[in-house]
Amino acid sequence: MITRRSAAALLAGTALSVAVGFPGLARAADKTIIIGINLPITGSDAAGAKRMLNGALLGISQANDANEVPGYTLKPMILNDATATAGQYDPAQAATNARKMVSTENVLAAIGPEMSGSAKAMTPILSEGDLTIITPSATNPDLTNPQFAAQYIPGGKTVFFRTVTTDAFQGPNMANFYAETLKVKSVYILDDSGAYGVGLADAFQKQCVAKGIKVLGRDRLDPTASDYTSVLTKIKSLSAESLYYGGVAGAGVKVVKESYGIIPNIPKGAGDGMYSPDVTTGAGFPAAEGWYVTNASPHVTDDPKVTNWVNAYTSKFNDSPDDYAITSYDGVLVILAALKKVTAAGETPTRENIRAAIAGSTVPTLQGPVSFDKFGDITQRVVSVFKITHDPKFPLDDANHQFAYVGVAPQS
Repeated sequence: MITRRSAAALLAGTALSVAVGFPGLARAADKTIIIGINLPITGSDAAGAKRMLNGALLGISQANDANEVPGYTLKPMILNDATATAGQYDPAQAATNARKMVSTENVLAAIGPEMSGSAKAMTPILSEGDLTIITPSATNPDLTNPQFAAQYIPGGKTVFFRTVTTDAFQGPNMANFYAETLKVKSVYILDDSGAYGVGLADAFQKQCVAKGIKVLGRDRLDPTASDYTSVLTKIKSLSAESLYYGGVAGAGVKVVKESYGIIPNIPKGAGDGMYSPDVTTGAGFPAAEGWYVTNASPHVTDDPKVTNWVNAYTSKFNDSPDDYAITSYDGVLVILAALKKVTAAGETPTRENIRAAIAGSTVPTLQGPVSFDKFGDITQRVVSVFKITHDPKFPLDDANHQFAYVGVAPQS
């Protein structure tokens, strides 16, 4: 387990790591451990995915520079699960990438994927290969629900861990926000047909009913459709007081653009699939102005305790991080802590002993202590709410300044 002291040393060492650059110091006598990274780094979700990628790469670079695991050098294997055909993440490509990780001997752990649809395709393969993966953003509850264990963990051991909470909290807590903060009496719900979007919208809808919000209707969108004006016009005719969208930016950007023209003055909200610069750059302003979005982690990029880390990230990548860059970085810290525990015990790192070390760990990270339940879910349940608010002094893809933090969503 990584100690608080060593975590602090990692953060303090950020400036040095940036100075020497990626992938960090390589020692000729070191053995190599490969960390797989699977994210949709092209397509409609690329901007958010690249921040997660950078978060993971920064963690690996710092670990090497600080010689956190003496005798070993960490190297990334970066795999893209987006395809031109899908225009976004593609579960079939994610499955192919999972097979590549499993078949590569020195891949001992992995970071990713961004999307729950990819996670559902990858997890059975990784389970059979006993390869642990830590997602910084995939939130569909099915993946860690013991009811679906035969489908997602055929190998019998938990290999899928999260540094974010699940949609079992993200959807209901946002419904609480609609009822208790926005005080809306009715809502129309859309989803993008994907595993993540459908599950999130289901969870939101169920809690709306429990909170007394009238659900006027629910439609499933085809992400490849050219426009959604028909369904949005229907929503207008029903005089819905609010709109909720479960899905990612592929369909979401079109929803943002077209809803601004048809139902501009009602509250609109979405989950972490829309907490992305892809929305503010793709839909732009004024269309995106005022949308409420959640993420499934604490909001920490504004925390003074991580200022040095934020500055290091910004300097290294000429970009600003968001909270999911941090959950990705935190995933590397969890893997690193497991490696240190294994080597400190005099063992040679393997997929199995790293998996076991992660399962039983509590690791100090940028978002606070991270530990997991027996199914792989993080034990904290914080859901953060943001309001998209244009700040013309900063670029449209600057999530820290275009997504204004509102607060923690009310928990059920």
